[in-house]
Amino acid sequence: MRKLTISFVALALLANAAMADENLKPIKEEGVKYIKMLGGALKKEVKAKMKEDPTGALAMGFCSTRASEITESVNEKLPDYADVRRTALKVRNPKNAPDATDTKVMEAYEEAIKEGKFSPKDIRVVEADGKYRVYKPLVAKAMCLKCHGTNISDDIQAVLKKVYPEDKATGYKEGDLRGVIVAELKKD
Repeated sequence: MRKLTISFVALALLANAAMADENLKPIKEEGVKYIKMLGGALKKEVKAKMKEDPTGALAMGFCSTRASEITESVNEKLPDYADVRRTALKVRNPKNAPDATDTKVMEAYEEAIKEGKFSPKDIRVVEADGKYRVYKPLVAKAMCLKCHGTNISDDIQAVLKKVYPEDKATGYKEGDLRGVIVAELKKD
């Protein structure tokens, strides 16, 4: 009888989790749509700058001058109840600093990486501060390392010191969690 009760409880918990996932599916889909808008706009520009100048200097200039403008531009296109932003555990721009919820989600991603259970497609939905937050992890790729890695050119280091004197967003290796893009949707 005890095994039957435990099995029933486990089944009920799984059913509740599946229902919760199903209820959050439209929120997740909407959040991912906004994340792709921001991520796509930024990625397109960075790739173009890296193609134009493989040293990374143009991309560094783009990020320091235009990334915030592009984020604002994307947010202007979103409904009033939504916005999208980037953050990381090690930020370059202090305006992108994470809050406690962001930090907890990113630490969970890092733990999944350590355990070999991570997927860059692992989208998480969290309720915080009267909003749903949809998180998409950003993983360091080879091109990111020119400005965020361990072997950064003297020219880029000079720009970083000038533009971001409190920069902490270096020392990454390919495959590390670089940060997240977060879509926030106010709850009804």
